[in-house]
Amino acid sequence: MLRASELKNGMVIDLGGIPHIVKQIEVKSPSARGAATLYKIRYNNMQSGQKLDETYKGDDMLKEADCEKVPVQYSYQDGENWVFMNSEDFSQYEIPNAEMEEFQYYITQGLEGMMGLMMDGKLLTLLLPSTVALEIVETVPEMRGASATSRTKPAKLSTGLEVQVPEYLAQGEIVKVSTTTGKYMSRA
Repeated sequence: MLRASELKNGMVIDLGGIPHIVKQIEVKSPSARGAATLYKIRYNNMQSGQKLDETYKGDDMLKEADCEKVPVQYSYQDGENWVFMNSEDFSQYEIPNAEMEEFQYYITQGLEGMMGLMMDGKLLTLLLPSTVALEIVETVPEMRGASATSRTKPAKLSTGLEVQVPEYLAQGEIVKVSTTTGKYMSRA
């Protein structure tokens, strides 16, 4: 059991026997004396994919689901499924394309640091590293004399993700992208 104030993104909570993953946490501190801090949590149901919003006081107790984190690696795409391999015992798991929408722009061959959330021998979801390095495959030519100012230009990355990058970056360069915000962070 853990308190609502101890929740973090990516944790899996058991709500009514169904595992829910914490996707977003919003903390609201009321200004009135004696009022409790409220935690608004957005979950994703691990079985149906539906979103669920709940609000708790900091001392409310929640039951953590019995999940196991295992290192996984992207293997290949097989028609309608993405295939991942457990890096420890080499067993393979399939995830349908429909469940890969939020991950597909960050996964590349050989991506390090990816974890799989397992429950009862089934891969529930993926936990991506906080940043990934991707190559710029398409962008307007670099601007002569462009300095490190805040001016940006659109760039298409190797996975199809489009981000705003500084003007001085050119095609073929490797950049770091945040997997939580989907935004450019720095050169790799």
